[in-house]
Amino acid sequence: MRDHTPWHRLFGIALTDLFTGRPWRVELEMELALKSQRLDVLIIERLPGAAATTEAALADLPDGLENLTAHNVLSYKSKQEPLDGWALEELIGHYVTYRKLASIQAATGRPTAADTDAAVEPPTAGYRLLPEADFRLYAVATRHPGKLFRQLPAAARTPSAWPGIYDLGWGNRRIRLIVLNTLAQHPRNAPWELFASEMDRIRYGLAHYRPHSPAAQLLRYHLANVHRLELPDMAYTLDDFKRDTYRMLIDDLHELSEQERQVLSQALLERMGVEDRLRGLAAEDRLRGLAAEDRLRGLAAEDRLRGLAAEDRLRGLDPEQVKAWLKRTGH
Repeated sequence: MRDHTPWHRLFGIALTDLFTGRPWRVELEMELALKSQRLDVLIIERLPGAAATTEAALADLPDGLENLTAHNVLSYKSKQEPLDGWALEELIGHYVTYRKLASIQAATGRPTAADTDAAVEPPTAGYRLLPEADFRLYAVATRHPGKLFRQLPAAARTPSAWPGIYDLGWGNRRIRLIVLNTLAQHPRNAPWELFASEMDRIRYGLAHYRPHSPAAQLLRYHLANVHRLELPDMAYTLDDFKRDTYRMLIDDLHELSEQERQVLSQALLERMGVEDRLRGLAAEDRLRGLAAEDRLRGLAAEDRLRGLAAEDRLRGLDPEQVKAWLKRTGH
């Protein structure tokens, strides 16, 4: 069966959580074009005003990320996707575009792509590219890229001091390769292990992953559910998962567009009973917009008249009809 799990999105959530409290931010859908165009690449960007990388900032990062710099362009290939030569070409293309974009933003002082969805226009007077040393390229592959390694000469694939970490030479670019299925099993690598394809590694990742945010807690539970595994700590139950999901949805409601809110509201209303829809509304709010006949429909005559003064009940009746009724009833 085809796997519809959004691995790229989940991988981005894990990296976003990993860099919580560190001087970088992760962009899942960075606007990487002078004209609007979303590309499938992650950007790990040093926060504005943050100092140069320190030992504290790099402490306990997963293997392969010890050389982060100001701008880091990362491509991820899940277990269903091969990391091949074309993937590296795409990564370099994304880097070229992103370097231009970041340089324009630095030259103009305009907001970064993280702060605005507007396309960026190059300055008419030209601009200077940011230093090449401020940018690094990373390729993260779930499986070992055997075909790619056979294409590369030995001198172009340098292993590092850590298992599963290589520095590749592709043209005149250096690319850090991280192979998730071959990393050392260590608690610091738990975020990587979550996205391995070997079940023992996934179990290890779930057992040692320490989320920093509710979104990452949900991610951990979701991945356990995808792989049909029980979490090592069963304190986090399905009810906790649902409750946290509802809470996050409520908290993020303001970030939805008007159309998205309408669709969500309609979906919720369709699943609610009449009593739930009306709960909390004042009587006036419940009846607002209804015609008089609609308000009275279904009420017995006694209920329609209850609470009305005698003159209100008689108003509009033909006096002769009232006299006839009084005579007939002996009044």
